[in-house]
Amino acid sequence: MLLLYTIGIKFYSAIIWIFSFFNEKAALFISGRKQIFNHIAKKIDPLNENIWFHFASLGEFEQGRPVLENLKKLHPQKKIVITFFSPSGYEIRKNYALADGIFYLPMDSRKNAQRFVELVNPQTAIFTKYEFWYYYFKELNKKSIPLFVVSGIFRKDQIFFKGYGLFFKGILKCVTHFFVQNNESCILLHSIGLENVTVSGDTRFDRVFENAANAKAKSEIALFCGDSPTLICGSTWPDDEKLLVALPAKYPGWKFIIAPHEIHESHILSIESIFQKTTRFSEFKNTGKSDSAVLIIDNIGMLSALYQYGKAAYIGGGFGAGIHNTLEAAAFGLPVIFGPKFNKFQEAKDLIKIGAAKSVSNGTELINAFEYFKSNAQSSSAAKKYVEDNKGATASVLNKLIFNSLVK
Repeated sequence: MLLLYTIGIKFYSAIIWIFSFFNEKAALFISGRKQIFNHIAKKIDPLNENIWFHFASLGEFEQGRPVLENLKKLHPQKKIVITFFSPSGYEIRKNYALADGIFYLPMDSRKNAQRFVELVNPQTAIFTKYEFWYYYFKELNKKSIPLFVVSGIFRKDQIFFKGYGLFFKGILKCVTHFFVQNNESCILLHSIGLENVTVSGDTRFDRVFENAANAKAKSEIALFCGDSPTLICGSTWPDDEKLLVALPAKYPGWKFIIAPHEIHESHILSIESIFQKTTRFSEFKNTGKSDSAVLIIDNIGMLSALYQYGKAAYIGGGFGAGIHNTLEAAAFGLPVIFGPKFNKFQEAKDLIKIGAAKSVSNGTELINAFEYFKSNAQSSSAAKKYVEDNKGATASVLNKLIFNSLVK
């Protein structure tokens, strides 16, 4: 199985290399890893008290950020080393001020893992939510370096819990302690003999609560919205946008802000082609004028602050791999609408259960959901209360790490 795993990693790398010739993200994935060990060696002193945080992408960074920042506050002498697997995380957070070094994670191999651990020499490694890399985990284990998984979540259909998943169960056995989001994850890990588990909850609740409490004003957005109720459409994909196109004409008293997941020019143009009239944020910022009810956000990094100006939110991704972050909107008291692919997201199921979210599959269902939320104030308070009631995971994690001397 190890041979198949190694071949799979090499095959994945080859596919990304081929795509890099015509795909911007793939190109960044490849170029960001060139001479990576030279960059690490120049930036990181292995004699420092280094703590290694790894994040798959931007969402996992925001999820683990409360732990990182509070740990740094408690131990300011520690040096923070961050790695990302995806360009979506690295390119946006490569200048994050609290980190002493931010890098792409070299692809998982015996040689890369040994070299990386040698150069960084972390006292502790902390992974957020998922990504279980065989060679990195084995190398950390061999060096007796504590490894923690924060906000982990597991499902019974994952390979770890199958009869043929022995190899992957072995990867999990390298983890010093799991901090998981729910009881189901705890039970599943116990079922394969892993007792080193704490149900701490999801640190994203702490992050989105803090973000809502300290949201920075966006004067251009306030000007665009004026006194009109506004639907914030976050992290949308083409299938989401095709669904949303019916709303502006049907609700002329509303404003609509679309923050697409991808902001390359071809995607922006495709949005402009299906909506009757739109204004790009970059243009509105320069002129302060718009004769359209639809504003397209053509930059990265604004979405989490946009929700403070909304009355409801539509979260994209539900017609593809899965919905994006619903909690950012809920923290501001916005009820949320999303597509049909949400079953992997506990918070989405919870929000539906308390009447603060609805899943839609077609235009009729979208109109019905929109009609319900635009006049139902209780859904707003339910969304906000849900976030407030579930914060505290960061404190749970830190209590275990600090007061049990797992991080010294």
